[in-house]
Amino acid sequence: MGKKKKKAPLPVLPEGVSVIDTHCHLDMIKSGDDISKIISRAAARGISRIITIGIDLKSSKLAIEIAGKHETVYASVGIHPHNVQELQDDSYYELENLCNNNKVVAYGEIGLDFVKQYAPKHDQLEHFARQVKLAKKVGLPLVIHDREAHDEILHILKKEAPFPAAGVMHCFSGDWQLATQVLDLGFLISIPGVVTFNKAYALHEVAQKIPLNRLILETDAPFLAPDPYRGRTNIPEYLLYTAKKIADLRSIPIEEVARTTSDNAQKIFNILTH
Repeated sequence: MGKKKKKAPLPVLPEGVSVIDTHCHLDMIKSGDDISKIISRAAARGISRIITIGIDLKSSKLAIEIAGKHETVYASVGIHPHNVQELQDDSYYELENLCNNNKVVAYGEIGLDFVKQYAPKHDQLEHFARQVKLAKKVGLPLVIHDREAHDEILHILKKEAPFPAAGVMHCFSGDWQLATQVLDLGFLISIPGVVTFNKAYALHEVAQKIPLNRLILETDAPFLAPDPYRGRTNIPEYLLYTAKKIADLRSIPIEEVARTTSDNAQKIFNILTH
């Protein structure tokens, strides 16, 4: 029998350099460790800030609660396309009130998902447009979920433009042509651990071509763990594999990727990094 291939060690950032995980579901990570330990371990490896994301009213409130307990954690609130059928008129008043919390730095994750279609398309379209309007009203950047709905997402965003607080195309899954349209809207592109997969050719091209000042990084933990942990539970510290892969694709040092993407995140989400 051949020897079992060793996993690549976690990349190491130079002293004084850190990176921000802009999209993580801390409340959903299945781990023997509690959330505090996950955050502390990530911080020790250079993950200076984490934005934990709401996908329904319950998780949005929990995201705010987690952020309130941890100085380095911020929250985003919103209703994921899978969950829009829970929305009533009163829900929008509740969401607007949640946005007043000083730890809430973004509105989302919202969008369209035409792959699983847990909610009917017409409901997804209605509530995506309505939530986009709410995000503009409260002055928060958008965090967009887009699965096999590129044209519909762009149609609604172009109709509702401009976006003074900008936005993020979370877990970007399109090609360079789509990326240019997203950038034209003034949005940033967020790249997940999928970029470490050998056959993620379209995402490799995006990671190489996108201006570095329009790029941010995310884990989407506990989902989409990068190589060498593909298929396992993702955690914030694995963001370093993503940063390293992008650095390699662009032939630049990992610290340049870490610094610039962190600066980008700090600006769009208006969060402190020191």
